[in-house]
Amino acid sequence: MSVEADPAVLAGLEAWRDLPVTQQPAWPDADALRRVTDRLAGLPPLVFAGEADALRAQLAAAGRGEAFLLQGGDCAETFAEATADNIRGKIMTVLQMAVVLTYGASLPVIKMGRMAGQYAKPRSSDSETRDGVTLPAFRGDIINGFEFTPEARTPDPQRLLEAYHTSASTLNLIRAFTTGGFASLLRVHEWNRGFMANPAYARYEEIAAEIDRAIRFMAACGADFDALRTVDFYSSHEGLLLDYERPLTRIDSRTGHAYDCSAHFLWIGERTRQLDGAHVDYFSRVHNPLGIKLGPTSTADDALRLIDKLNPDAEPGRITFITRMGASRIRELLPALVEKVTADGRPVTWVCDPMHGNGITSASGYKTRRFSDVMDEVAGFFEVHRALGTVPGGLHMELTGDDVTEVLGGAEEIDDAGLARRYETLVDPRLNHQQSLELAFQVVELLRKS
Repeated sequence: MSVEADPAVLAGLEAWRDLPVTQQPAWPDADALRRVTDRLAGLPPLVFAGEADALRAQLAAAGRGEAFLLQGGDCAETFAEATADNIRGKIMTVLQMAVVLTYGASLPVIKMGRMAGQYAKPRSSDSETRDGVTLPAFRGDIINGFEFTPEARTPDPQRLLEAYHTSASTLNLIRAFTTGGFASLLRVHEWNRGFMANPAYARYEEIAAEIDRAIRFMAACGADFDALRTVDFYSSHEGLLLDYERPLTRIDSRTGHAYDCSAHFLWIGERTRQLDGAHVDYFSRVHNPLGIKLGPTSTADDALRLIDKLNPDAEPGRITFITRMGASRIRELLPALVEKVTADGRPVTWVCDPMHGNGITSASGYKTRRFSDVMDEVAGFFEVHRALGTVPGGLHMELTGDDVTEVLGGAEEIDDAGLARRYETLVDPRLNHQQSLELAFQVVELLRKS
């Protein structure tokens, strides 16, 4: 029996329109936007409420130390790069990292992609000026184009429809890979084919060989391997563009609750977590598990007020705090935050984003990060939780399955000159496949200590 939508719930989903809202484009044609959002509202959901509920339960387990979240993908997805090879590469990278973490730390790993919706990006300025010409800032493929021309930079609501269809095809491929045998643990060696030989891959091959031996042993004992042939792989993105999130929000026929069906997990960014703002109000009204980015200016009182607003019923797995302090400040700033939130007693899951607090500009002008800084922030995150007796619940990474050269250092020792070889990101630099695996091996040691 289907539950009818409560008019009060539907009215609440429109309340954000009367609140202060940041990081939204100036659409030039309101009628064109309305036609697109009406069309989006009639299209099928991209994910389902039951899947979001299953993820919430797993995130609750991560908050208790019974699982670990690995969330990874592009800083900003582009329509042009939503190819089968690119999608497969990112899935494979997350799966390989998860195998390393699961095998090394004997802990279930929740696998989540920054995929199938990460098309909008916050900007520090609404405009960009080059050689005396000022145009709207690039806000991601869902809004406008990267090329510095008036035509490309004008926000185009038709891009919302392209984002929906690109997300749908991406999710279709993710589901095919993760349920059709590609993700089977019986194929751990095959995930490593095609990558050049180096220390990270050699260590991965050692683990794959050990898993093979364990599987052969279990087979000899008559074990059933059905559970090893598929994995749950969840989608996530920053819930930034409310003109996209609202039409993809649906009422669950089982419960009457609203779910944002653009992704399983949405997060509220550092620039949009204002307590009286449109984003916090909107996401307080949907039942997905939610992430909240907490940067170096965040206080424990901010965090507690966000829990008041977004999880008044103290539901486990509902709130994930994603800290992004920077390697130089995490050991100083995180303890007070974790201590006071933990003393409050309401459940949260703590996750580390070691990417966004460590941006630098290289001598040659590239926006980059140092692998050593990324790893140092992860280490600091674990150290703080170990000292407080609290749970480090996961990692939130910007990564790709390709051999890009966007982050300095790692075993390949990418230097400033090396950045030019394959610097492909349009926004923020990502770990490449080898650096991602390197990080996973180092995190295993931190998990063991925890």
